[in-house]
Amino acid sequence: MRTKTYWSLVGLLALGLAGLAFWPQGDLAVARLFWSGGRFVGKGPTAETIRLIGWYLPFAVLALFAFAWTFGRLFRRWPGRWTPSGRALAFLALSMALGPGLVVNGVLKEQSHRPRPAQTREFGGPWTFRPLYRFDGQCGRNCSFVSGETASAFWMVAPASLAPPPVRAAAVAGALVFGAAVGVLRMAFGGHYLSDVLGAALIALFVVAAIRRMLLRTRS
Repeated sequence: MRTKTYWSLVGLLALGLAGLAFWPQGDLAVARLFWSGGRFVGKGPTAETIRLIGWYLPFAVLALFAFAWTFGRLFRRWPGRWTPSGRALAFLALSMALGPGLVVNGVLKEQSHRPRPAQTREFGGPWTFRPLYRFDGQCGRNCSFVSGETASAFWMVAPASLAPPPVRAAAVAGALVFGAAVGVLRMAFGGHYLSDVLGAALIALFVVAAIRRMLLRTRS
């Protein structure tokens, strides 16, 4: 993906997040699209299986890159095209640790105190809805803002950006579709609002771009 296109997407995510900060009812309106018959439509064994795949796949990809790097160091005859550089592996590990790890799960989800949709009164829960900027909700830990699974899913742009140039744009586009699909599924489960998903995508894409520029000095 070209740098201009990438940062345009980041800008659109920021605008969407700002819009939901000015109009918090938009979060409730989108959540109601997934609410039917007194339950969120995403609940079910099939969706749960898909969710598990979406949750574990980014970590499996990171582990695969680490394995390929280790294997290449141990066996010099291993084809070089299959061996990521140390900088590439550091880029993947650091962007995962700082984005989905520290900023999302370590800070925001623990400090935002935002109840999830399924926990709010509008959707049969006991707690009061809070806009994305109000950090005074009743959730104690692992709260709604922002979506950890969505952040990890959008992190997949990082390994996609290491694909060979002929297929890189397609790989990045596929990673973005994967991230969006995971975000929609989390909303269908009643686990997150739209602003939680947009915020997670924004953080993940920003951190990936920043770490890539710092370590690899190439464009996204």
